Amino acid sequence: MKWLGRRQSGNIEDRRSGGGGLAIGGGLTAVVAIIFSLLTGQNPLELLGSMGEGGGAQQEAPLNTDVKQDEKGHFVAVVLAETEDVWNKVFSEAGSRYKEPTLVLFSGGVQSACGSASSATGPFYCPGDQKVYIDLSFYDELQNRFGAPGDFAMAYVVAHEVGHHIQNLLGTSDKLHRARGQVNQEEYNRLSVKLELQADFLAGVWAHHAQRTKNILEEGDIEEALNAANAIGDDRLQKRSQGHVVPDAFTHGTSAQRMRWFKKGYETGDINQGDTFSASSL
Repeated sequence: MKWLGRRQSGNIEDRRSGGGGLAIGGGLTAVVAIIFSLLTGQNPLELLGSMGEGGGAQQEAPLNTDVKQDEKGHFVAVVLAETEDVWNKVFSEAGSRYKEPTLVLFSGGVQSACGSASSATGPFYCPGDQKVYIDLSFYDELQNRFGAPGDFAMAYVVAHEVGHHIQNLLGTSDKLHRARGQVNQEEYNRLSVKLELQADFLAGVWAHHAQRTKNILEEGDIEEALNAANAIGDDRLQKRSQGHVVPDAFTHGTSAQRMRWFKKGYETGDINQGDTFSASSL
């Protein structure tokens, strides 16, 4: 990805030093981990939501617009800026206003409006405070554990989490929240898959417009994103962790589904073609 010298977003909250992060102990806070949830078949959104209930006021670090100039921090700040440019334009053309999310950089552990999370959580979006949370060690995790190297693999991850922010702004996330307690776990998981695949689609839409307007892609970038989507599919993660696949426990979609919806978003660039909730097949 062509990112050096490009604008960095000012919507960065750097909690990697100065006590912004929290040390996470055992119990349910450890189980919140999205990757861990995928491996065990538990629903990460449900866990994050339940931990946020009754959590009280959250302590916030002041917004830090002067992000440490380490390479990974610089990179994600540029990617966030690129998402801002695309979604501001898309929303404006639709006659609406885009509310930009804040991206929180943390190390070890963090407190959000959705509760406490450790680095094992992986990147996540909290609708309660409209912030994306990332421990940059996940960059190395993608490369070394999941076999998905490359800067655009990480860009895809950031764009996916911003996709959840888009869903929150459009009210799509409410479909899942309204279903909690009203459907059985199997059906709830199916709705979670639809939500996650739509976020993959929106990441593809972002890549489409960023390439068309700014020519940000380098050779192999889309392949890096597809490889990352493939690496973190439910079926692949379950097969790796437990030796077999349990489709009813899927919460994010199979590798093939995740790649398919990202690719559809990238090829069409049309936000209206990403209604995974009404799709006859995923």
